[in-house]
Amino acid sequence: MNISLRNHRILVTGASRGIGRAIAEQLSASGAEVLIHFNKNLEEAKSLQADLPNISHLVPNDLSNLEMVKGWIPELIKAYGPIDTIVNNAGIAISTPDDTETDEWTNAWLKTMDVNINALAIISKEFIAHAKSRNNGRIINISSRAAFRGDTPDYLAYAASKAAIVSYTKSIARYYGKEGIKAFVIAPGFTRTDMAKNFMDQYGEGYALNDIALKKLTEPKDIAPMVTLLCSGLADHATGCTIDINAGSYVH
Repeated sequence: MNISLRNHRILVTGASRGIGRAIAEQLSASGAEVLIHFNKNLEEAKSLQADLPNISHLVPNDLSNLEMVKGWIPELIKAYGPIDTIVNNAGIAISTPDDTETDEWTNAWLKTMDVNINALAIISKEFIAHAKSRNNGRIINISSRAAFRGDTPDYLAYAASKAAIVSYTKSIARYYGKEGIKAFVIAPGFTRTDMAKNFMDQYGEGYALNDIALKKLTEPKDIAPMVTLLCSGLADHATGCTIDINAGSYVH
């Protein structure tokens, strides 16, 4: 099956590194015009843009600042034209032990929620308004297996934010489908990224390897083909579903 995304304009958040970078590379290789979101990693974003075979654009935004997020999608549409799909990949995981002083713990919790679910919700809300006017649009939200099986005590906010993504996406799929909008969740497990490295620095890579059914950890490139398929429209009747890509570490 050959997937062509020619004439597709797709926003990928958190695209400068890790899973987002692999997704952007795969989408561009399939013909899409990619909007490369990043926050602080300008050099990584520039290097990605230089490597992509098709036209792409750098679109910075600090997703922890919700005032910057509001109105961002309309601004991108005005600058670059209609957007066909958004891939909400950006996320943070702040290690916060349960004995952390409450003010510090609360700050970490709120920042995690702002980036992982609140910004995602605003982006999706503004995109839905755009997609309804065209009777067409796809939203692909990157959650986590932590949404279903939980996480360690120092990553409670991460797990909770990723669980919120699932219910939000299901609601979009169920109630906007007849207006041409499809929504999907992808739930990776441990994936070899900078974010996962922070966890493995704490717990050791053996902890992650012992938890999966395969011999090696998932790589970002293992996530990207499924995103490409969902962007293509060839799997629209899977709208509302969650696709687990976790090397058999959680099966439900």
